Amino acid sequence: MADDPGLSAVAGLRVGHYTDPRRPTGCTVVLAPEGAVGGVDVRGAAPGTRDTELLSPLNAVERVHGVLLAGGSAFGLDAAGGVMRWLEERGIGHSVGPHRVPIVPAAILFDLFTGDPAVRPDAAAGYAACQAAGEGPVPQGNVGAGAGALVGKLYGLARAMKGGLGSASLRVGGVTVGAVVAVNAVGDVRDPRTGQLLAGARSADGLRLLDSTRALLDGEPPLPLQPGAATTLAVVGTDALLTKAQANKLAQLAHDGLARSIGPVHTQGDGDTVFCLATGRSSAHLHPVTLGTMVAEVTARAVVNAVRAAHGWGPFPAARDLAPPLP
Repeated sequence: MADDPGLSAVAGLRVGHYTDPRRPTGCTVVLAPEGAVGGVDVRGAAPGTRDTELLSPLNAVERVHGVLLAGGSAFGLDAAGGVMRWLEERGIGHSVGPHRVPIVPAAILFDLFTGDPAVRPDAAAGYAACQAAGEGPVPQGNVGAGAGALVGKLYGLARAMKGGLGSASLRVGGVTVGAVVAVNAVGDVRDPRTGQLLAGARSADGLRLLDSTRALLDGEPPLPLQPGAATTLAVVGTDALLTKAQANKLAQLAHDGLARSIGPVHTQGDGDTVFCLATGRSSAHLHPVTLGTMVAEVTARAVVNAVRAAHGWGPFPAARDLAPPLP
């Protein structure tokens, strides 16, 4: 994780965070100042999004200039206005006659359980995230859209743990793929490479991980899920040259990475949404199966990095704080 620059390894993309000092919340922006072909795939049953429909291959706009991920539930969509203002000031946007309109799709997650719910990302927060965007390694953990994220809510908030934001990248055959993921899931997080359960619902005494999947299959019913009270958000990016349809397909395949690392996933309480940005900066060509495999893998790695980098907050311990589950 320490040696991986994350999504900023993709040429043409820059990542910035704003983390609110008043409570754990914030937003994360992925900027594509020269434009990128965009795609999206929404799998969760309780999404909160903006401008996702224009990413359909059936619709006219081909390129986007940024993607915003934000906390604050639906209130956080306001932060996209700040991203648009930052881009507009620099003459970046879709040409409409003499005007330029920045295209900034966005998605939000629910983090109003951590601190004062009246504090949430706004346009000023989105603008600040743009100002912080750079080409260096992506900061991870309790930052940006992952600042107030929690995981393991299946058996009640009292047994949940701290989630966070993670990033990862891979390079194969001259093509780079990266991902940034804000992990705020109903389910648990597991490292698919080792099978180790990292964070999620805790045992009744709060001292160990429960393993929600095993508990469900053993017949322990979950508590009622509140729609929209969770969500994992991701942006995957590549320097490969893609069509809009191919970008949408990669967004779909990134959900395989979520399914490998989060369980259960895509529940009625989650609004899981993945965006894809393709800058076309690489002249190399990969087989679509290779590219799809990279996207799923890098998304799973980013999820794992998110909870490993997180620190506990208030009543919510982080992965680094807890003993492993009982055998």
